[in-house]
Parts: sequence; structure tokens; C-alpha cells
Amino acid sequence: MLVELALEDAVADDCTYNAIALYGEVEVVESFADIRVQVVTSFPDLKVKQVTSFPDDCGEWEFVESFPDFTIEFVDSFPDIKIEYVSSFPGLP
Repeated sequence: MLVELALEDAVADDCTYNAIALYGEVEVVESFADIRVQVVTSFPDLKVKQVTSFPDDCGEWEFVESFPDFTIEFVDSFPDIKIEYVSSFPGLP
């Protein structure tokens, strides 16, 4: 029996992961996060720019300690998505 595996991008073309928009206010947690994230320096699923206000575009994250749009947990292995921090041009690579 031939089994075909379809490799899909972790981040959808509309800048979402499992229907979670990947921009907005983000809280870092130690467990039970919405998304497990690994920081890389090459071949990211998403380029992230840290902002201090108006995180309205794909890849713009404002880190907060309460009332986030979604939560993340930083991991070293088996991430849901891989991100690279950038100072300009955030979004899909």
C-alpha cells in the first residue's frame, strides 16, 4: 500500500496557525501555550518583529503580561512553528 504524505506549511498564507492570527499581543507562558515556538536564524516559518504598539500586520508581535491575543511557549525541539526575529519586513518568508 502506498501512503502519500503531504507536507504543509506550518503558517498558512493568511498568516494564521490553527486559525490563530500570528500578529497582535503575545504572552510568553511556561506551559499550555496556544503555540509552541522555536527561535531560529534561518529557514523560519514566520519572520517576527517586536513592536511596542499597533501590532496589526503579519509577524508583528507586542509582548504583554496580561490579556494576550494568543500565548506562546519557547521550545528547543518539536515546535509548532519556527520564527526568526527581524528588525524590518516581518511576515511570511
